[in-house]
Amino acid sequence: MEQQILNKVRASVRQQCGNRVVIQLDRGRNKIDIQEGVIQGAYPSVFTVLVDDEREENPPQLMSFSYTDIITKDIRMKLC
Repeated sequence: MEQQILNKVRASVRQQCGNRVVIQLDRGRNKIDIQEGVIQGAYPSVFTVLVDDEREENPPQLMSFSYTDIITKDIRMKLC
C-alpha cells in the first residue's frame, strides 16, 4: 500500500515539472517557511525546486525534497 502511495506522489510531481508552486515548509516548533519556485526535476528518490527570493540580494536557490516529505506533510505544495 505504501509503495502505491509513493508511486502516485512521484507521478504527480513528475507531471508538474516546469510549473510554478508555493511550498509551505514545516521547520518544527511551530515554524513555517513559505517559498515560491519552479519544479525543476523529478528523480527516483527526490525532486528539485528552484526557489527565487523576493529580495534582489539573494540569488535563486535550488532545493531538493524527498517524496516522503509530501506524504508525511513536512512540506505542502500548491500550484500557482
